[in-house]
Amino acid sequence: MNWPEFAPWLSPLLAATVAVTIALVVHRIGRTILRRVTHFSIMLQHVVRHIDRPAQWVLPLIGLQGVWHGSPAGLPGLGTVQHSSGLLLIACITWLLIAAVRGIADGVIARHPVDVADNLHARRIQTQTRVLARTAMSILAVVGLAFMLMTFPGARQLGTSLLASAGVIGIVAGIAAQSVFSNLIAGLQIALAQPIRLDDVLIVNGEWGRVEEISGTYVVLRIWDERRLIIPLRWFIENPFENWTRRSADILGTVFLWVDYRLPLEPLRAEARRVCEASPKWDGKVCGVVVFEAGPQSMQLRVLVSAASSGDAWDLRCEMREALVNFIAREYPECLPRLRAEVDALPAPAPAATPA
Repeated sequence: MNWPEFAPWLSPLLAATVAVTIALVVHRIGRTILRRVTHFSIMLQHVVRHIDRPAQWVLPLIGLQGVWHGSPAGLPGLGTVQHSSGLLLIACITWLLIAAVRGIADGVIARHPVDVADNLHARRIQTQTRVLARTAMSILAVVGLAFMLMTFPGARQLGTSLLASAGVIGIVAGIAAQSVFSNLIAGLQIALAQPIRLDDVLIVNGEWGRVEEISGTYVVLRIWDERRLIIPLRWFIENPFENWTRRSADILGTVFLWVDYRLPLEPLRAEARRVCEASPKWDGKVCGVVVFEAGPQSMQLRVLVSAASSGDAWDLRCEMREALVNFIAREYPECLPRLRAEVDALPAPAPAATPA
């Protein structure tokens, strides 16, 4: 661009510089005011913090759009500049809306922490918030991309031509995206019905673990030995599984012992009660010992204990098993399981015949 062509741009560029400067000043002043005004709300604080960076781009781009629209129509290259600025503005507004949704989600999560004793309600809120926020952000990204494509005349013509063969394309796209849509629908079902929540204790295909993450397409289950089991969302809609914390985290634990029939039960019950009362894992509700089965050689005892969580129940079961085994070995060693056998006397051999 030579000087005669560049000269008409001097005035618009000067106006654009002033507009960008004013927008940045407005952004800085507005950020300070919003931080002071929203100090009383955790959610609003998260929203203001997340939209800070996008707003720093949106405000200058809005000012530039006003400058370009007020520029002379015959300005060389004005259409390209307006189109490029419009694309950036749409992208930044989409970024701003996504950041606002993320800020709302983080604010809701911050108001419902899970590091408390009774976190059932908090886990329910966090699960719904995370899944719905991811869905909303995905929709906003698709809508923003669609608006950007609509600014290109060629894209509109392409869309018109594609509509003519919408039947075939719809079938192909439906088959190709079947798993994607099924996981999306499963995610909405999980968010609303909540068969699982964050930090729930699940038994999936024989594996015990806690729900560590629920994304838009899969669930991460943290196994007790620190492995991670990745499961598609739709699996939880189509298959049965155990949820140990569906209504509450309280759970009963069992300990089975094989002992001799001569073992007195009352001292063992007293020892089991003493172990429960001495353990911080016991919630003070259930502690009992019963004869569960009577076999031909020994009897099986079932010790039933309760705890506030599955992790505490596991530790309490181990403590109880070790304590009772030590108690029986120390106080009643003759009552440990024994193998009984009865040996009959063998008949005396017949005397050998004497030779003639």
